[in-house]
Amino acid sequence: MHPENILRPKVCLIIPALNESSAIGKVIDDIPTELVDQVIVVDNGSTDNTSEMAKSHGATVILESRRGYGNACLAGISFLDKLPPEIVVFIDGDYSSDPKEIDKILMPILKDEADLIIGYRSSSKMEKESMPFHAKFGNWFALNLINILYGRSFEDLGPFRAIKWDNLKSLKMKSPTYGWTVEMMVKALRRKMRITEVEVSYRKRIGKSKISGTVTGTMKAGYHIIATIIRNSMR
Repeated sequence: MHPENILRPKVCLIIPALNESSAIGKVIDDIPTELVDQVIVVDNGSTDNTSEMAKSHGATVILESRRGYGNACLAGISFLDKLPPEIVVFIDGDYSSDPKEIDKILMPILKDEADLIIGYRSSSKMEKESMPFHAKFGNWFALNLINILYGRSFEDLGPFRAIKWDNLKSLKMKSPTYGWTVEMMVKALRRKMRITEVEVSYRKRIGKSKISGTVTGTMKAGYHIIATIIRNSMR
C-alpha cells in the first residue's frame, strides 16, 4: 500500500540548511510532490547561494541568522504556526538521506501506528564512508545512554524523521544546536508517544559536513547530545 492511497493529511517538510548550494536543489527535486504539500528551507546563515538555489527549485525560504541546527528547525516550526500542517517531516539539506523515501517515513503515521517516526541508517543501506568512525561511535554512545536512562533501545539518532504537528508542539522543543534530534526523542519517550523506526538509506553527503567532517565537530555535537539526554532525564 502506498501513502497516496490513503486519505492523506497535510504534510510539510522542513530542511535546515547551511551552505548547501550544491546539494539543496537535488534534495528538493527528489521530494515526492504527491506526498508533500510544502517545502520549507531554513537558511541558517549561509555565505553561498543556498537561498537562491532553494527558491529556484520551488521551496519557501526562511532566513535564520542564529546559527544552530535546532535554531533552524525552530524557525521552520514558528513559520508553520501561521497555518499548521498535520505532519512535519525533517530532512537534512546535504542529500545524504534520500527524499524519495519519504513514503517510508510517513506510512506509520498515515496508518495511525505511530506519533514519531525516525529513519534509521542501517549498515546494509549505508554507503561506504558516508559516516566516519567517530560519528558512528558518538551515535552508539548516545543510544546506549538513552537505553540506560529511559529503558528504550533505538537503532539511530537519524535526522530524517516525521512527527504529528500536535505532538511536536506539545514537546516544547528548545535545543538550539545538535541536541535537537535527541531532545525530540527523549521528550517523546517521557510523554509516552508511539515511536517507530524505519530503515532508510544513507549516502555520502555533498560537500563537507559541519559535524562529522571533523573529530572536533563530532565532539562538540556529542557534548550537546549527551547534555540534552542527561538534562531531560532530571525533569
